[in-house]
Amino acid sequence: MIPPTAGFTFRVIARDGHARRAVFETPHGPVDTPTFMPVGTQGSVKTLSPREVASTGARVVLGNTYHLMLRPGAQAIADAGGLHAFTRWPHAMLTDSGGFQAYSLSAVGPKSLVTLAEEGFAFKSHLDGSKHTLTPEDAVRVQGLIGADVQMQLDVCPPGDSPRAVVEEAVARTTRWAKRALAAPRRESQALFGIVQGGCFADLRRAHADELGALPFDGLALGGFSVGEPLARMHETLAEVTSTLDELRPRYVMGVGTPLDLLVAIRAGADMFDCVLPTRNARNGQALTRAGRVVIKQARYKDDQRPIDEACACECCAGGFSRAYLRHLYIAGEILCLRLLSLHNLHFYGEIVACARASIEAGRFDAWANRLLENMQEAGSTDAASGVHSPGGDAVI
Repeated sequence: MIPPTAGFTFRVIARDGHARRAVFETPHGPVDTPTFMPVGTQGSVKTLSPREVASTGARVVLGNTYHLMLRPGAQAIADAGGLHAFTRWPHAMLTDSGGFQAYSLSAVGPKSLVTLAEEGFAFKSHLDGSKHTLTPEDAVRVQGLIGADVQMQLDVCPPGDSPRAVVEEAVARTTRWAKRALAAPRRESQALFGIVQGGCFADLRRAHADELGALPFDGLALGGFSVGEPLARMHETLAEVTSTLDELRPRYVMGVGTPLDLLVAIRAGADMFDCVLPTRNARNGQALTRAGRVVIKQARYKDDQRPIDEACACECCAGGFSRAYLRHLYIAGEILCLRLLSLHNLHFYGEIVACARASIEAGRFDAWANRLLENMQEAGSTDAASGVHSPGGDAVI
């Protein structure tokens, strides 16, 4: 067994098939898993205060290394006492390495914005065009200045439709970068997770999991999903690969996060997730509910005095804010609508993982998840446009 970084432990409490209920202890408190981590790209979960985010059950927030190193700058955050003090978030924090942003800049921006070499990434800021480099050592140093509890190694994230040869090279380079990251000086109070790549080639994923599992990482992540591959292939690969990651360390599926995705990954043995979907969809006027997706700007809600979800205990629903009022706020461009919908959606995700934990402890995860999946299918709630798979019917969440 590879000893964890001081201040971090991972303990499995219950198992039901591959699904597992665990506690990840961090210097900023325990994290019950499975857990969903809201994304705070700029050091903030958009529109919400730390107290509001915590009220949804979240105990880890994710910060974006690429964006924070550009603005306000890693040293500025360090001078403010680190990301916890800077943002006033009292619980655990995780920062990604910037590898996914390099993929994003390559995929959707001008090719001149980023260049990949063995040393690392060279890129131009999307803010002002200034030139920067990000190596595996830089990623560790910058994340050290930012000061989150968990930092991620720099990795190479190939597009989902990449040929096998490209994915093989990404896997090999990510392994070389993993060893460089581990060799770099790191703050004693920070854990470091490795990132398993391999696209939807299950054999590459398994081999890479074995390679990184032999290294002294505190946790292992599955990166390179939801980057253009067919949904069915992603789910098949998660089901085949997740449980092969070291069972003594946290397993983190990066950037994956429709409700359906979470259920598939939890069933496969995953512990941690992050995704912008619940807050991004909220800012687009979409609420996720047990009965399907509510697009609040639609005219049908003009005189609807019901809350978004009558069974929901979030401040938006339990507080009695009606669909009619929320529609009015959205049409009028009032920020309160986006805040309330964001709070609702994150509360909804918090309920999903909380009920998953309870069902695993009770030894009935498959029954609970199957019923939820059946409700999704019966509601016809797979929406290709929004990426939302929202449960309907009498789903117990």
